[in-house]
Amino acid sequence: MKITLKERAYAMGFTLNNVISQIRSGFFGYQVQRFQRGQDEIKVWVRYELDQRSSLQHLDDMRLVNTKGERVPLREVANYTIERGEISINHLDGQREIRIDADLKDPSTSATDVMADIKSDLLPIMNERYPGVKTLFEGQNRQAEKTAGSAAAVLPVIIFLIFVIIAFTFRSFDQPIVLLLMVPFSLIGVGWGHWIHGYAINVLSFLGIIALIGIIVNDGLVLISKFNIYLKEGMKYEDAIIAAGKSRFRAIFLTTVTTIAGLSPLIFETSRQAQFLIPMAISIAYGIGLATVLTLVMLPLMLKLSNDIKVLWQWYITGIKPSSEDVEGAVIELKTEEDAK
Repeated sequence: MKITLKERAYAMGFTLNNVISQIRSGFFGYQVQRFQRGQDEIKVWVRYELDQRSSLQHLDDMRLVNTKGERVPLREVANYTIERGEISINHLDGQREIRIDADLKDPSTSATDVMADIKSDLLPIMNERYPGVKTLFEGQNRQAEKTAGSAAAVLPVIIFLIFVIIAFTFRSFDQPIVLLLMVPFSLIGVGWGHWIHGYAINVLSFLGIIALIGIIVNDGLVLISKFNIYLKEGMKYEDAIIAAGKSRFRAIFLTTVTTIAGLSPLIFETSRQAQFLIPMAISIAYGIGLATVLTLVMLPLMLKLSNDIKVLWQWYITGIKPSSEDVEGAVIELKTEEDAK
């Protein structure tokens, strides 16, 4: 109930708080006494009888007492309207907050696109009408921004550490670079997978990509490690690449098949609970599917390209054209160990 005083009310000695207090005391009640009876606490409330507070007519006829002790009908000093009241008033950082929650009707819809439409279409109109209102976007949007901020700070460090570990293990700087170049190419499979299933790339998709990076690196390490072993055994460069691909084909292929097979039930699950995890599964399954082809085909080609560049560079520096094997870190390490003996 929203009450507004008439102009004459102030002259008669009424205030808004005084009027509201008297109405509340008459209809809701006013506690006048509280005493203890045994183990029970008894509260005594005073208010109108039920037949005097059962309709709005009784409210109009209610007598209010002013500062002079005079009794005046409510209808002579105030107007009132019946409106929907606030269920609760929330505050955020000391300011009143109105919270609007929403879920995507279609999980395949991009939450980012929806937020962009709200920011471009609705917010300018609202800010024009209510310039004092500030808008904060929470929920998935805040989580996405938090994840993106964390990834921007942590992911380069992780990639660098992976590079350092592989470089020290293989005694080579070009092989870790070639291996890490597989990651951006595998993202093509991630995009295709989301497009085929009609899902937008979201925060969980990026978490799946992080897991995908680890799988790609592992597959590449298996092939390159075997390739270096064959070089140390004295095999020719081209023969070592082909032999490494044949030797590690089964391990890489079975890793891919078992991973995709394990994620397939989740990808094709129709329950609502699974819809939010499907983008992560799509990222891993389709990403590793394409990464397998890249590892078995593109990785050897890029290793060969890297080798050709090193051969040409050494030829340019020394004037002597080395063999493909002589510029590889595994062979150089083997020769160093033999010379040391």
